[in-house]
Amino acid sequence: MSEPALLPPMPGQRLARGVCRLMRSLDHAVLTEFTPARGLRVDVIGLGPKGEVWIVECKSGRADFRADRKWQGYLEWCDRYFWAVDGDFPTDLLPGDTGLIQADAFGAEIIRMAPETRLAAARRARLQRDIARAAALRLQALTDPEAFSAGAF
Repeated sequence: MSEPALLPPMPGQRLARGVCRLMRSLDHAVLTEFTPARGLRVDVIGLGPKGEVWIVECKSGRADFRADRKWQGYLEWCDRYFWAVDGDFPTDLLPGDTGLIQADAFGAEIIRMAPETRLAAARRARLQRDIARAAALRLQALTDPEAFSAGAF
């Protein structure tokens, strides 16, 4: 019998875990804590089977949402933009022209599909390359942590 997985300690990380499970069920390859451009760090980014890019920002409460001053900068880095919140979040605070996902640490459900705004081809190509590099480097760090600590990368 395997050990149960430890739950992430922070509420936003728990939401991200559920969102990642949902996105995997939709055949998206996902990364958390990804930087599409300097000064921006998204909670979850997903690359769909046809190359579509979704960004999901996880908000654990009203204060977390109000403190986020960068979210509009994420819109130009995705085809669809979502908020992920728990069942107690006051969803009337969220902009109606964005997607809405209700999540917990174990799963998630799309409540409102985000409108699609297609990325320009050059930006999509750059973003796909950056996502692939980040994923490969993270995988290599897991399989050979000594190489990363020695500064080989």
